[in-house]
Amino acid sequence: MKKSAVIIAIALGFSFTSLNAKNEITTTSSYETVAVEKGAVNPFCMSIVKGDIDTVKKLIDLGQDVNKKSNGLTPAMYAAKFNRLDILKLLVEKGAKLKLKSEKGMTAKQYAKLSNAKDTLVYIEGLES
Repeated sequence: MKKSAVIIAIALGFSFTSLNAKNEITTTSSYETVAVEKGAVNPFCMSIVKGDIDTVKKLIDLGQDVNKKSNGLTPAMYAAKFNRLDILKLLVEKGAKLKLKSEKGMTAKQYAKLSNAKDTLVYIEGLES
């Protein structure tokens, strides 16, 4: 009888521990999912970050908005920030507005300065003069 009581007590202890662990994992997973969804960058801007100009051209041809923000930044801001001069020139040619501001109140020029992206910074400054 004593052995049965001890075994039941141990089993209950493990089940409560497992139950608490499951709740913690679920909470953590939910939190991570929200963070990923909020910080997700659309495929168009990811192509810009990677420097894949062919994909950028195809997406523009398919109707991608060159001023649509992704994770708070415009495609031009991504191009300026990651020093993708050829892509930035293409975006400007297709109507990208360099004066738009991010959710942090910064322009493409400011992202280029912040990232020390010299090529895109020179290009943007040349357009302003």
